[in-house]
Amino acid sequence: MANKKLGRRTTALLWLIGVAVLVGGLIAYEQISILYVLATLSIVVLLLVVGFADLESVGRTDDNARNET
Repeated sequence: MANKKLGRRTTALLWLIGVAVLVGGLIAYEQISILYVLATLSIVVLLLVVGFADLESVGRTDDNARNET
């Protein structure tokens, strides 16, 4: 079997399916407290990623943005 890497869309889709199964399982088994903790931790991680993101060095790649500056 060839050693192929998964694409970005495929990886994102697999993550989405995995999280949906996890959340569905927690709801089905009435583990709302665990779901609440996971949701809180995910919000904290998201805020940390956005907080430490270096947005000033992100360049525009489309042609319209180059013409405007």
